[in-house]
Amino acid sequence: MLTMTGLTKTYRTDSVETTALDAIDLDIADGEFVAVMGPSGCGKSTLLNVMGMLDSPTDGSYVFNSKEVAGLNETQLADTRKSNIGFIFQSFNLVDELTVRENVELALLYHNIPAAERKARVERVLDKVGIAHRAKHRPTQLSGGQQQRVAVARALVGEPKLILADEPTGNLDTAHGEEVMRMLRQLNQEGSTIVMVTHSPAHADFASRIVNMLDGRILQERRRAA
Repeated sequence: MLTMTGLTKTYRTDSVETTALDAIDLDIADGEFVAVMGPSGCGKSTLLNVMGMLDSPTDGSYVFNSKEVAGLNETQLADTRKSNIGFIFQSFNLVDELTVRENVELALLYHNIPAAERKARVERVLDKVGIAHRAKHRPTQLSGGQQQRVAVARALVGEPKLILADEPTGNLDTAHGEEVMRMLRQLNQEGSTIVMVTHSPAHADFASRIVNMLDGRILQERRRAA
């Protein structure tokens, strides 16, 4: 699905140059569930942002779906991202004034999809993540775990090729965190490709491969036994 080769991201100010990603080589195959771990400031979120085309590399190659994207302009990146990638954030990022159904449908309004198809997709994905019974509720009426289920539904409704999850359990208690991780594992088993940043070794163990980072580099990788 994606290949990063010698990928580097450097941030520069007038007096300081910081290398957030240092010559990263990484392949993600279709259907994988990859967890990225490492201490704060090691480059995990920067890697996810570049992978999700929210940021561009300073140097190196990034091939997504057989297409080099490292040199695309902002409009091209946005179009590629919109069509292929779903995001799950630690803070849910739901709109409190909208219902669960409306929050999920919001992700489709930029896709020029007819209303009837939007409705069918939303209903299908809410059922898939087990939150259909809360479709008319607002986010403030839901538990943290339920809100994250809505966020997962929003990421899935566009039928993305890749799901990027940045600390998806960071704001949840243990029970709700486990609930969300079981759901992500189920989605992966059904065919979704997932890359997740996490600080939790227990949650990383839900993935099929764990990538450890330090100082902007990949320190080691290990695959879990099936």
